[in-house]
Amino acid sequence: MQYTRETAIARLIKSFSSCYDIHPAEDDRNPITARCDFFEHSGQYVISKKAELWSAENEEFLYLLNIPHLTLPLFEQWRDYAYEEGMKLIDPKPGHMYSYITPVFICDTCDEDARKALKKCRIYKSFHFSLHGWMNFHAALVRVADCRIDANRSGHHVAKILKKVLYSSRMKGDK
Repeated sequence: MQYTRETAIARLIKSFSSCYDIHPAEDDRNPITARCDFFEHSGQYVISKKAELWSAENEEFLYLLNIPHLTLPLFEQWRDYAYEEGMKLIDPKPGHMYSYITPVFICDTCDEDARKALKKCRIYKSFHFSLHGWMNFHAALVRVADCRIDANRSGHHVAKILKKVLYSSRMKGDK
């Protein structure tokens, strides 16, 4: 199935809505169409929740960006924006294990230097020498014109999920 940027975004939001809290964009002037938040809390306790042995909090902040043609300056601008906004949402504290900040650039076409910069992008931050967890930056690129998906090294699993959602034979509920 051939997609437009809008139908690809709609399909991703439909798929992500089962696990993520979806926050549609309020500002039409920027290319972010939605922020998808995922939170998970795990823990183990003995007899009572007050006697907690361990706990771990994991979170992801995924940004869906609708950009007709991705250039290197646009990639750098929105990479930095996603990083800065995502870092504001992270609360590193005891029990925080990891956070992912994931911009997904959905475009028709892109410049080769923008694609290479995305693939080489590596941003990592530990909090209190990893005692309060870490943050890893995943970046993905969906080119709907030629049905191609690329990601940086730490975002390779995001690319697999995007391929499954967008290019599987049929998504449940599609006609």
